[in-house]
Amino acid sequence: MVWIIVAGVILAGVVFVNLAVLRLNLRVDSEVQLRAHLRAENAMLQSQLSSELASPRIQNAARKQDGLSQADPSAIRYINLAH
Repeated sequence: MVWIIVAGVILAGVVFVNLAVLRLNLRVDSEVQLRAHLRAENAMLQSQLSSELASPRIQNAARKQDGLSQADPSAIRYINLAH
């Protein structure tokens, strides 16, 4: 009779541990999905930032908004400060 009670308690413990592991696995799966979503969103935002910082776009904005123009490369002179 005692062995039956001990076996029942052990089986109940096994079931409890299995349920706890299942809950942890579900939580981990949820976190993995969230991580994948955040990485995809981060990649999209990095792409948007790269597009926003693209040189032609900035040059066009500088021309239109501030009236700036690109310098003529032949007009650029360098000063040697070593002498």
